[in-house]
Amino acid sequence: MAHVKGLMMALLLATIWLYATPTSAAPHACCREFTRGKLPFRVIKGYSVQSVVELCPIDAIIFHTKKGQACADPALFWVQNYINRISRKARTLNQSRL
Repeated sequence: MAHVKGLMMALLLATIWLYATPTSAAPHACCREFTRGKLPFRVIKGYSVQSVVELCPIDAIIFHTKKGQACADPALFWVQNYINRISRKARTLNQSRL
């Protein structure tokens, strides 16, 4: 019986640790709504893509800014434009290193 209690405690601690780790599946790192308005491009440092999963109810582009994160609608023109600009800048930097 003590073995089962120890196993249950380890499982509980592992679950708590997984939800406390900042991943896209963790509730606090999940976009649930989009930012209102267009972000200034100069504040964006990068982006990541969120796909619909059980805990994340929307597809979103997560822009990483100087002050944190902003969730944007991937269907909007300005969002697609920013992604293209960031990608072009990354390609240019990678080519200059060759």
